[in-house]
Amino acid sequence: MAPVLVVLFGAIIGILLEAFVPAKQRWSVQCTWSIAVVAVALLAFAPSFGAFDLQSGQRLVRGELIVDGFSMFSQLLMLIVGLLALLPMIDRTGNRVSAFAGQPSDIPGSFQEEQTERRGYQRSEVLPLSLFSLGGMMIFPMANSMLTLFVALEIISLPLYAMSAMARYRRLLSQEAALKYFVLGAFASGFMLMGMSFLYGYSGSLLLDQLALAIPYRVASPALLMTGAALMMVGLLFKIGAAPFHAWTPDVYQGAPTPVTGFMAAGVKAAAFLAMLRFFSTVVVQFEANFKPFLWTVAILTMAVGTFFGLVQDNIKRMLAYSCIAHAGFILIAFTKGALNANGAVLFYLLTYGVATIGAFAIIYLVRVSNEDGVATAEQHSMSAWAGFGKTHPVLAGCMMLFLLSFAGIPLTAGFVGKFLAFSAGVQGGATALVICAVIASAITAFYYFRLGKIMFLDPVAENTTVAPHAEITYVAIGICALLTVLLGILPGSVLDILQNTAIVIP
Repeated sequence: MAPVLVVLFGAIIGILLEAFVPAKQRWSVQCTWSIAVVAVALLAFAPSFGAFDLQSGQRLVRGELIVDGFSMFSQLLMLIVGLLALLPMIDRTGNRVSAFAGQPSDIPGSFQEEQTERRGYQRSEVLPLSLFSLGGMMIFPMANSMLTLFVALEIISLPLYAMSAMARYRRLLSQEAALKYFVLGAFASGFMLMGMSFLYGYSGSLLLDQLALAIPYRVASPALLMTGAALMMVGLLFKIGAAPFHAWTPDVYQGAPTPVTGFMAAGVKAAAFLAMLRFFSTVVVQFEANFKPFLWTVAILTMAVGTFFGLVQDNIKRMLAYSCIAHAGFILIAFTKGALNANGAVLFYLLTYGVATIGAFAIIYLVRVSNEDGVATAEQHSMSAWAGFGKTHPVLAGCMMLFLLSFAGIPLTAGFVGKFLAFSAGVQGGATALVICAVIASAITAFYYFRLGKIMFLDPVAENTTVAPHAEITYVAIGICALLTVLLGILPGSVLDILQNTAIVIP
């Protein structure tokens, strides 16, 4: 529990720093503190991970939380994603401004906002909020109690609702996105709570392992069990952006500050999938045959929406949002085996997807609109305005193309190995037809990835597009993500050996 406690106590201290540190030093202090907290959590994680026998699947903690090989690696995955996502958040590019509004409560275009900008004032509560959300992501896959699961969900979501509304530029769009996210998230939480109440009524317990033990002996109310499980799934499917619960994804990804978008796309999706994997392995696997039509329908619909709606997008953030939806459908294929032997496939896919996603959104954060004086201002989200980007900034464009190739599942990238594992799990589980649909969808999604590559490298150079200067920290994040994308594609063996032995403890 040390890494979780470090992150959550670090977030609490970050709130105190926001209250007591002088305004001029607050941003730099919060940035240093946030990175230090995640680094210390990784150091605190190392001895417990080394002492834990992943192959035995031994349960160390039982009750509200379960600590097994699966939850240990889930924590590590969340910390890696959190550290990489924090780097673009803390960077102050261009004329030394961040991606976040100096005073988020200022009305856009008001005198108060003008005064805030003139004085160079920068609120920094977004950083402790991100630590709170990261702590919830670490708890989410460990939760054995449905009550703890819901509390972890709210710890993840509530900070993100606020963070989504803090964009420095296009703030009205950002605030609209945050409101949509909040309203739809509240509906999803309501479905999840209703499902929990049905499952509690069925089993008389809030613990997932006790629910799993009760299923073979309580045959009188199967409708109560199936309804509760389905409603629980709705809440989790909302968080991963699966269709038809995906409506929030394009708008929120477009409107939120780009570093926050990368954090959501990589972290929230991974945490929700991992929690759903534990729920499947513990509970749903016992009546998987009855649940399979629902799962197949959601997977096919998710792949179709992500594939075909992504084809018509010109906004690059909306394009990656629909790409995110399509990838959710690809990962769901691994659940057709009842998730008993798909742990490694799902974990590796989430790792590779998360790394490439953070890198791609970090590059989007740097590509800016150039004003009449040649100064970088708001981000350039129109794909047509990225024309010739590969000629003016070949390294950044090359990294972006590498991430797009990983999304497309091209060999020698990490994405290829992730898709291969997920599709193999589907074939072994008897979902060959679903895998064929996924392969076709993956080929179609490659079109809009290569379309962006064609725009960057073959089209004439756009006039009003530039790159934000003084972005050294973001370059570090991009470089790490690119390196991991290559290494996990060429040398995945050692990571896969660990993941294949990362078992979920079944009661």
